[in-house]
Amino acid sequence: MLGQVELRDARIWAEFSSSSKNVKLIYNKKNSTQKISLAYKGELGNYFNPVQFVIGGLEPNTTYQYQFLVDGKLQKQQGQFTTKDLWQYRKPVPDFSFITGSCSFFNEPAYDRPTKPYGGDSSIFETMAKEKAAFMLWLGDVWYTREVDYFSEWGLWYRAHRDRKLPVLQNFLKAMPHYAIWDDHDYGPNNIGSNYILKETSRDIFKSYWGNPSYGENGEGVYTMISYGDAEFFLCDDRWWRSPDDVKDSINGKRNPEKKMLGEKQLTWLKNSLLYSRAPFKFIVIGTQVLNPVSPYDKLSDFSIEYDDLMNFIKEYNLNGIMFLTGDRHHSEIIKIEREGTYPLYDITVSPLTSGRYKFGGPEINNPYRVFGLDDKQNYARFNFSGAKGERKLLVEFMGIKGEKLGEWSVTENDLKTKR
Repeated sequence: MLGQVELRDARIWAEFSSSSKNVKLIYNKKNSTQKISLAYKGELGNYFNPVQFVIGGLEPNTTYQYQFLVDGKLQKQQGQFTTKDLWQYRKPVPDFSFITGSCSFFNEPAYDRPTKPYGGDSSIFETMAKEKAAFMLWLGDVWYTREVDYFSEWGLWYRAHRDRKLPVLQNFLKAMPHYAIWDDHDYGPNNIGSNYILKETSRDIFKSYWGNPSYGENGEGVYTMISYGDAEFFLCDDRWWRSPDDVKDSINGKRNPEKKMLGEKQLTWLKNSLLYSRAPFKFIVIGTQVLNPVSPYDKLSDFSIEYDDLMNFIKEYNLNGIMFLTGDRHHSEIIKIEREGTYPLYDITVSPLTSGRYKFGGPEINNPYRVFGLDDKQNYARFNFSGAKGERKLLVEFMGIKGEKLGEWSVTENDLKTKR
């Protein structure tokens, strides 16, 4: 799998059998016969052996090819990647696209609940492998832990290992760089947060199975950020510091400071990162919906102190280009919240890839805040950025299992600015 690919370095992820003793990555510039060998110096021979190579000293906008050498034998699997282009101060901002989605459940009958299979048509990943996208951004619930996994360190490692090696994913994993956040199901049991007793193990697994640029700070959380073209993505962790959902948001008429989702450390990092960013499109990426006032399920607005703190910060500092990108809900929709004296905020939810589908019901049937809705269908989304500097446009296309377009929505960078 391709992880982070930058101007001058790239992460390559792979997993090897427990019998492998010596592993090397062989790479070269495309159309060059000069090959470079990079040896893995970590531990091998365990039940699970995920490995990451970081290749440095690369050239911008250059295509490289790679293979693995395992115990002296060159493997058949091959891949390639192209480093980012150094366009800043030299060229117009590039047009590009990325794809995204959440909630991928792969059936394993021996450990699934004895009802109708929850996992849907996984051929959607074969469709996604054909996309000419800059990267894939997984919005949480990438694998689903089962009851047999919840309190077993081995089980948690097994779940990531078992899903990652499925044949239907292999072409997709090599086709483009992959980045990820987590939500409850690939963190631990349903709806769990900071009290999960195996959270440290879950973090180790996440770090081992994803090639993100970083994973939180000082051994806590998995938040990070990525940048591509003129868009920046602030990948948040909605589990590590999260209070139980049943903690009251207010007590005796006063808001409860113990009701947290993001936590003080992460929220400070997010604010500082947003202030530093000059990108016209700034995506705050969270596994849980943020804005939806009508949702009967968990959302950041249920954690009112953090929610108001973030909303007030965005308005106080007149931060342009803010959007939320979320997963979890097993339907796709775009929620719009108007704000007095400034531009509206949007929460773009993309779900599900293969897990159970949700049909709008109850108070959400005619949600007045919804400007686009897609329910009861597996889907992913393609985000397309185009146009000249200062006049950039984002087109979001929602795509079905076979790549058919199910709907679209667009916004410009000027729509995301406070009018003066």
